[in-house]
Amino acid sequence: MKKTLDYILFYCILIPLSLLPLWILYPISRLMYFVIYRLIGYRKEVVINNLRNSFPEKSQKEINTISKEFYKHLADIFIEALKMLTISKRNLLRRYRCVNPEILDKYYKNNQSVILVSAHYNNWEYMVASLGLHFSHHGIGVGKRMSDKYFEKLMHKRRTRYSTEVCYADNTKETFKKYIDSNTPCVYMLLSDQSPNDKNKCFWTRFLNQDTAVIYGAEHLAKKYNFPVFYYSVKKEKRGYYSFEIFPITDKPQETEYGFITQSHVSHLEKAIKQEPQYWLWSHKRWKLKRE
Repeated sequence: MKKTLDYILFYCILIPLSLLPLWILYPISRLMYFVIYRLIGYRKEVVINNLRNSFPEKSQKEINTISKEFYKHLADIFIEALKMLTISKRNLLRRYRCVNPEILDKYYKNNQSVILVSAHYNNWEYMVASLGLHFSHHGIGVGKRMSDKYFEKLMHKRRTRYSTEVCYADNTKETFKKYIDSNTPCVYMLLSDQSPNDKNKCFWTRFLNQDTAVIYGAEHLAKKYNFPVFYYSVKKEKRGYYSFEIFPITDKPQETEYGFITQSHVSHLEKAIKQEPQYWLWSHKRWKLKRE
C-alpha cells in the first residue's frame, strides 16, 4: 500500500508538476512560504534559537529578518528540488555552473581521485544532479539514506540520470574499492554540516560562536585513500541561478595534522554563512550534541 501511494505521489503529482517552467512554479513557492512560516511555523523555534546563538550581536529585528528570508529561500529550494526531477541537462548547466572546473584537470590527467566537501548551503540538489557534468572525473555523491526506501529508489533514479552516481554510508567502502581497483578517477562530493550521530566519532570545534561537533567523514576518507581535498562554495546569483567555486584544502591529506581538513572546510562554510546567512539550512537541529 505504501509503495502504491509513493508511486502515485511521485509519478502522478510530483513529475507532472516538475514539468512546469519555474516561472509558474515560483508563485507556489511563495504560497509554501506563507504556509510553513506564517501558518504552521515549521521548526520556527529551532531556526530562531540557532540564529540567536550564532549571531548574539544581532538584534531581534535582524534575527527575524534573516529568519523570514531563510523560509523564502527554503520554499524556493523545495520548488527547485521538484524541478530537478525533470530539468533538462542544458537548463541544469545554465542554472548551476562551476566557475573554475579546470582546477581538477591535472588530477584527472594523473588518474587521481579527489574529494569535494561542502554543506547544505544554497542549492545542493542541483549539485548532486550535475556533478558528473562539470568534471572529467566520474562524479559520486556520498549521502545518507532516506527513511522511505521505495521513495529513495524513485529519487535515486532522477538524481543519477546525468551520470552522477550516489552511494551511502553502508556501501561507501565498497564504492571506493570498486573504482580504485578499476583505476577510475572519481570526484566524491560530501556534505559535512549535519549533526553527527556519535559524539565520540566526530571533530569538535568552535563554529558560529558555539562548541560544535562536525562529521569527520571527509577527513577520514581523504587520509585513508590519500585523496586531495577541496571545498566548493555555492553562491546564489539570482533566483534559480547558482555558481560554485572550488578552493583547495590540501594535496597531501596524509601529511596534515588531525583536524586540519575538517577545520578548513568548517571555516569556509562559516565565512559564507556570515556573509549571507539566509541561505544555510537553519531548520536542522545542528547542535544536538553537547561537548563534555
